Amino acid sequence: MSIQTSSLLETLATLPASSTLLLHEVSWAEYEDLLALLPDNPRFRLSYDRGILQIMTLSPRHERLKSLFAHLLAVLTEELNLNLVGLGSTTFRLAEAARGLEPDDCYYIHQAERMAGRDTIDLATDPPPDLVIEVDVSSYSAHKLTTYYAAIGVPEVWRYSEGVVSIWNLVRNRYHQRDESPVLPKVTSAALTDLVRARGELKGRLWLRRVREWARTL
Repeated sequence: MSIQTSSLLETLATLPASSTLLLHEVSWAEYEDLLALLPDNPRFRLSYDRGILQIMTLSPRHERLKSLFAHLLAVLTEELNLNLVGLGSTTFRLAEAARGLEPDDCYYIHQAERMAGRDTIDLATDPPPDLVIEVDVSSYSAHKLTTYYAAIGVPEVWRYSEGVVSIWNLVRNRYHQRDESPVLPKVTSAALTDLVRARGELKGRLWLRRVREWARTL
């Protein structure tokens, strides 16, 4: 690694919110050692790509926006009578591809029954999440689609960036933008964008009521 672990931990402790630290020539073993030193730390998001390690710090605004999707999906799947298993920013690793990442949020929907109650995920035998959520506040997540999510076969990614929610569907190892969700048919990027924007006007239960009313029209 380009700096020693002890020095790296000291550096991480001083990183402000919404910042990124990029390290080169990091071995897979060093990446795994760092994951062990930062278990389930909600302040950081790590991604690894063949020797390049990116460490991001999160902001309250980022986490607030991310939580909107969690509430939205909980209401939506309830109204559609679908199971939902959320795994948050679980670390997904593919040693043979020398890649690892932590999504902002991820969910099993069609595979929810199979994955319910699982404490560990092994992509060698387990399916990837049906849906990943990426929230761009200070960083640009588009590269994650081709670098990481296509490599592990995530069928669909929702990206929030500059006030707009876009839907990306994996076809033949490439992501294509869609107006409507293949994983949750009839859910459109326009409707998702409107609902996220409405959260600025409607508080708490009023916003959830809006989400439920929308879900019942699908």
